[in-house]
Amino acid sequence: MELNGVKRFREAEVMHGRVAMMATLGYIIGESTPTITYGTDVHHTIANNQLPEVPGTVLFPFFLAINIAEALRASRGWVEPGLGPLFTLRENYYPGDIAFDPLGFKPKDAKDFADMQAKELSNGRLAMLAAAGMCVQEQINGQGILENLGF
Repeated sequence: MELNGVKRFREAEVMHGRVAMMATLGYIIGESTPTITYGTDVHHTIANNQLPEVPGTVLFPFFLAINIAEALRASRGWVEPGLGPLFTLRENYYPGDIAFDPLGFKPKDAKDFADMQAKELSNGRLAMLAAAGMCVQEQINGQGILENLGF
């Protein structure tokens, strides 16, 4: 396999791992959020009927931020259509490195960076299995993950 193909697979794995880590955390937070009751009106529709309904005006900035972040990632890492073969990463782009490190956690040494990325990939793989396991468990017995653990 050529280098561009390996880089594309690594990019996909890093990004899916990051999404899975956030999904796993969101799944647990969503399960632990109590149902909001206003008098006789019970507001719950999302995440196993645990999260309150959120008006569209509140969600719009959230989705806008996600779209801007993805557009910046795509413009940093991918070659524009028409300027080269489709689905090609830039030569100077390292998969998953979007140059966003406001707290300075990214190691300066190449070996330390490779170790940190290997840990991130391992955690991402575990999070993919965890999120899938939580969804399957809930479908099998109809109880949330925290209910099964006695919380």
